Amino acid sequence: MATVQKFEDLLCWQKCRALVNFIFDLTDAPVFRDVDLKRQMRRAAVSTMSNIAEGFDRGTQAEFIDALYIAKGEAGEVRSQLYIARDRRYIEMSKLREGLGLTDECSRLIQSFAEKVKGGAHRGMQFKQVKRVNPLDDLLKQHAPDVYRRLHPDAK
Repeated sequence: MATVQKFEDLLCWQKCRALVNFIFDLTDAPVFRDVDLKRQMRRAAVSTMSNIAEGFDRGTQAEFIDALYIAKGEAGEVRSQLYIARDRRYIEMSKLREGLGLTDECSRLIQSFAEKVKGGAHRGMQFKQVKRVNPLDDLLKQHAPDVYRRLHPDAK
């Protein structure tokens, strides 16, 4: 399996992006009169993909997992709001089913991916071993190269 280099490669992010576009198209309809519900649905949908992206770029496994579960929660919020939209007759039953399918798929993909991240060996940047640099080495290298070479015989 290839290593994912960017969040755009993640299937769960791609599916959340489809959810965002679905919600925006749905709430653009003139019959969707509740401005507050419209804004909340859009914010929650956008949060699904945004949290995945933010967590991916955080650099630690723990933060990534937390962000994935926040994204999953936002997908649940959108799912609940779809019921409200249907109850208020802003959307047809077919759109409700389509939206529920999308939110369910997003939730399942995020959950599955979170489990893979939990079991992964890559713990994040905070565990990366970084060689400490001694500022005196630079001074020695510049002003006393013979001493520097004796202290660091493998250095170039």
